[in-house]
Amino acid sequence: MSAPVAAPAVATYGSDDPTAPLVVLLHGRGSNEEDILGLAAHLPAGPSYAAVRAPIVEGGGYAWFANRGIGRPVAESLAETMSWFRTWLDAVAPAGRPVILVGFSGGAAFAGGLLLQDPQRFAGTAVLYGTLPFDAGVPVAPGRLAGASVLVAQGDQDSVIPRELLDRTWTYLTGDSGAETLTHRDPGGHSLTARTVDALGSWIADRLDLRAVVPGPSPRE
Repeated sequence: MSAPVAAPAVATYGSDDPTAPLVVLLHGRGSNEEDILGLAAHLPAGPSYAAVRAPIVEGGGYAWFANRGIGRPVAESLAETMSWFRTWLDAVAPAGRPVILVGFSGGAAFAGGLLLQDPQRFAGTAVLYGTLPFDAGVPVAPGRLAGASVLVAQGDQDSVIPRELLDRTWTYLTGDSGAETLTHRDPGGHSLTARTVDALGSWIADRLDLRAVVPGPSPRE
């Protein structure tokens, strides 16, 4: 695939202050930015929320990278789309503006790739119901994420992402990576639950020191 050239479509919610912390929402494969933007209403007030459309048309929606199997990005495709995304991000969030990535499913793998590529770039990264992009050209050496803040959430009955990749992600993030990792498990499958959204909201508030802000009501499971 050739590298995307157009700026992404972005749906926004919350603060329009260009200096406010930015929370970037990354949808799953075959979805779009409008689908995940609804999550922002249930997260802390104060930040700007930006839901970004992935660049590859797929399955009635969009994808972040070409796959060689579920949860296994093609390295060249991932490198191209990460570069494209960083061009947009560096324009809207120059140095000094805190950025948190929140990725679901395929968006979680993309967020993980961005984090592994540049661990110091982000104030936090949430890997929700997805895998890190192992064996896809991004470094996963021990200690790679030292000092990085990560939230990893998984469903015990997730049958979409291969269990071996979910387990490898969990083990790496809570062990060799060196990240400061908060973990959350649900008994369900491959979908966000109210408990996960509550945990995500509290984690975002902690990362951005939003002590006086009350999150909106959580969605029903």
